[in-house]
Amino acid sequence: MDWKSLKKLRNMDRDDVLDMMGLERSTPTGDFFTGLGLFAVGMLVGAGLGLLFAPKRGEEIRAQMGEAWRNRREHADEFAHQIGMETSPGPTAGKMQ
Repeated sequence: MDWKSLKKLRNMDRDDVLDMMGLERSTPTGDFFTGLGLFAVGMLVGAGLGLLFAPKRGEEIRAQMGEAWRNRREHADEFAHQIGMETSPGPTAGKMQ
């Protein structure tokens, strides 16, 4: 290595070094939006596959989930009585029928 080559190295900046290595500068915001885009695409693909392979119709699934939500309160009250706790009626007590 001679002095002329060393002088060239001294005048190089970060972009020159990255270019010599075949790389480019990356920004954190660019990485964030790339990740956000990939996340959104993943959500859309997952939702589509969920609809495609759903075992029941939407109305049936919503009814089943509503029933499970109503039963949750009854099971909690039964458990509280089993362990000797008193429960007060919640805001949905009048709505459960």
